[in-house]
Amino acid sequence: MNFDLTEERQMLQDTLRRFLSDRYTTDVRNRIIDSDTGFSTELWAQLAELGIVGALFSEAQGGFGGAGFDITTVFEELGRAGVVEPFLDTAILGGGLVASLGNADQQVLVERVIAGDLHLALAHSEPTARYDLNRVMVSATVSGDAVRLKGRKSVVVNAEAAEFLIVSAREGGAVDDCDGISLFLVPRETAGVIVRGYPLLAGGRAAEVEFEDVVVPESARLGTAGTAYTALAERAAAASVALAAETLGAMETATELTRRYLQTRQQFGRPIGSFQALQHRMADLWIEMEQARSATINAAGHLADQPHMRDLHVAAARNLIGRAGRLVAEDTIQLHGGIAMTREYELAHIAKRIVMADHRFGDTDYQLEQFIALSA
Repeated sequence: MNFDLTEERQMLQDTLRRFLSDRYTTDVRNRIIDSDTGFSTELWAQLAELGIVGALFSEAQGGFGGAGFDITTVFEELGRAGVVEPFLDTAILGGGLVASLGNADQQVLVERVIAGDLHLALAHSEPTARYDLNRVMVSATVSGDAVRLKGRKSVVVNAEAAEFLIVSAREGGAVDDCDGISLFLVPRETAGVIVRGYPLLAGGRAAEVEFEDVVVPESARLGTAGTAYTALAERAAAASVALAAETLGAMETATELTRRYLQTRQQFGRPIGSFQALQHRMADLWIEMEQARSATINAAGHLADQPHMRDLHVAAARNLIGRAGRLVAEDTIQLHGGIAMTREYELAHIAKRIVMADHRFGDTDYQLEQFIALSA
């Protein structure tokens, strides 16, 4: 079977790699991380102009990609360069949900996302939910032509920069039912929306968001009342594949940085990469990385399958990526020594990205639980 990229995806990969290698240096990233927004509006606009956001949407949605391998092509390069800009949250999650569920008026927002003019954030995770998509306690109460939202969301990535929050709320069923969940487009500046932001360890910003009797019109609902779970699960699967590809790209950078270091660092009059023990450790990392690549390709290829098979392959990939990623992060730091812990060295950020990616949408233990349940 041929897993080579198509000509269009190869061009996309080459374009993005050249752009990021020229502009996204360690110093630039550190300044972005230290900024109030947690991302560069200038680089975001330039990447959107290159068509990077458009590659994450289908032609019917106004883009030119949107398939599993389009997502992995983009996110592998973003991971390779350690990009902290919120592509996952604005495009894959926020934009993807609007594209899937939005009416004609709401679909206009997708055009703005693709153009780089609009940021979105998915306000779904809650303090007691762990990684379960179906556990939603924020309530949505219909009163006439309005809906009243009440509750709290946690770790809402990109909330401070988002013009709209896409808020999951329960309109029916028990707290952990799949049925009864709705999504609402809520302008961030709406009265009663309280956003408390903070920086994330691996770059970017998130927020705790409270909804104190927030009132929005019924027209703010995305899709039919109580039926949003299917779309949420589909976008969470796409986001998991994107994270797998991003982690793979970061692993490639970590191992390449380590290879170069072992070839230049001298001890006893020769490069330490000539020592057999270190060669064996590097060989183990390359084997793990190739397994991670195969798992990512497999998950991307099944992204359009029926939910059961899609989620089975995604869980398998995320479990393997999480274990391999942690090994790569830990071993590359150990092989470097103290320099790998300094903020000015590229590996320090890359290793953080690898480790922290495992904690979005389910860590290795959670993914193993999901795989066992889906395999039964």
